[in-house]
Amino acid sequence: MAITRPAPQGEAARPDGPPAPSVPPAPSMPPAPSDGSGRLTSPLALTMVLLLMVLLQSPIRRALSAPVMQSWTTVFVAVVVQALPFLVLGVLLSAAIAVYVPPSFFARALPSRPGLAVPVAGAAGALLPGCECASVPVAGALVRRGVTPAAALAFLLSAPAINPVVLTATAVAFPRDPEMVLARFVASLVVACAMGWLWQRLGRTDWLRLPAHAPHEGETKGAAFWDSVRHDVMHAGGFLVLGAMAAATLKAVAPASWLRTAAENPALAVASLAVLAVVLSICSEADAFVAASLTQFSLTARLAFLVVGPMIDLKLFAMQAGTFGRGFALRFAPVTFVLAIASAVLTGGVLL
Repeated sequence: MAITRPAPQGEAARPDGPPAPSVPPAPSMPPAPSDGSGRLTSPLALTMVLLLMVLLQSPIRRALSAPVMQSWTTVFVAVVVQALPFLVLGVLLSAAIAVYVPPSFFARALPSRPGLAVPVAGAAGALLPGCECASVPVAGALVRRGVTPAAALAFLLSAPAINPVVLTATAVAFPRDPEMVLARFVASLVVACAMGWLWQRLGRTDWLRLPAHAPHEGETKGAAFWDSVRHDVMHAGGFLVLGAMAAATLKAVAPASWLRTAAENPALAVASLAVLAVVLSICSEADAFVAASLTQFSLTARLAFLVVGPMIDLKLFAMQAGTFGRGFALRFAPVTFVLAIASAVLTGGVLL
């Protein structure tokens, strides 16, 4: 009876005879590009999208040449181009505050009592020549640095509405109505302080969520500064683009006849321009010229446009939600909208 030995690894088992020569394993193929989960990598996906756009360039060109798409593109580009420089300004200032300014500075600069810190922070908003896109990251940095949220929110609302650039643009846009400058300053500062005090009294800490920043351990201050800049540009810039897309979409589909109908009723005129300010999402440095062109509306209605726009619009709501949390934005934005309209109407009735 023949005894069969176990074949060594790489040899085939045979009952008798010399062992079979070992067969080298087949060379393994390189893995397909992926991100570790079986999906295509971003460069490959981008290449496929660009190739698809090249293949479909004729129908895409026809679609973009439609009047509605031209209007959409114009509004989208205008909102982004107007806001992006000031967004970068705010991000740079935010990074400088986070890296270079010690927390003790703000404790010395603002009154210790939150009730007094709110108007001081609101008035300090007049010193920063930026728009609402700049104020959001700055306010986030202030809260992270220990400033009471009530004071930081007052600064967030006042900075884009009463800074020197905005007031100068308002004076240039309304040369025959110089009282519009004072009315805009007073109405905006009142809303900023009122919202700060309201948050101090009714706000809850679990409503305010700040994005977590990774610690910059082992980095120089310069490296930490640019890391913070890159983080905030990608974070806030994405929400800016989303808000600009929404504003352009609503602007392109809204009938122009609505404005003419709304201007005939004073109350409806104020409400319409307030909503229009939210929808258009125009940078606060440019909104005065748009308001001045709406000559069919009263000065009070146009004041509502100027007060509401820098405090709550589509892109600003998206940026606030991205910076402070969606729960915060859903509570903060409606109250700000109502108070801004009320302040504009009362201030317009007295000064205009």
